[in-house]
Amino acid sequence: MAEYTHVGPGLPPLHGARASALILGSFPSPKSREQGFFYGHPQNRFWPLMAALTGAPVPDRQDIEAKKRIIVQNGLALWDVIESCDIKGASDASIRNVRPNDLDSLIRTLGVRAVFCNGAASARLYARYARPITGIEAVGLPSTSPANAAFGLDRLRAQWGAALGPWLPTV
Repeated sequence: MAEYTHVGPGLPPLHGARASALILGSFPSPKSREQGFFYGHPQNRFWPLMAALTGAPVPDRQDIEAKKRIIVQNGLALWDVIESCDIKGASDASIRNVRPNDLDSLIRTLGVRAVFCNGAASARLYARYARPITGIEAVGLPSTSPANAAFGLDRLRAQWGAALGPWLPTV
């Protein structure tokens, strides 16, 4: 059984000068921290999903600049609810001793009007730590993690597309 490790700080937010919608994870996985960028696990469906929703080519796993373009060119922002925490491996269920990111400042600075959470843990953490401060209800979406085997890419695309689609430029 993995031991708790205190990890942080997480990754800095990704955004352009303005963003109408913010997509939040819970905390970067060990693979993401190793890569130094969001959703770094090779089986995570986040980047293929975002490419499908925006009409962009699916970026290579190591092509961080292409991933950044998908977010920035579509008026989105990307970050995590947690700045640092104690965690066992990559288990969101084990997260404790949370220090949240300052989502309120980011939301105000960018003009964010909608918040979307990638998975139940992110939604739960946002509701606990940020919602009382930001005043914005978040839309919880199915996790793009490979651990969420119940959702294939087509099913993720349908649910994410219905929620996030109105916030994306027409492709």
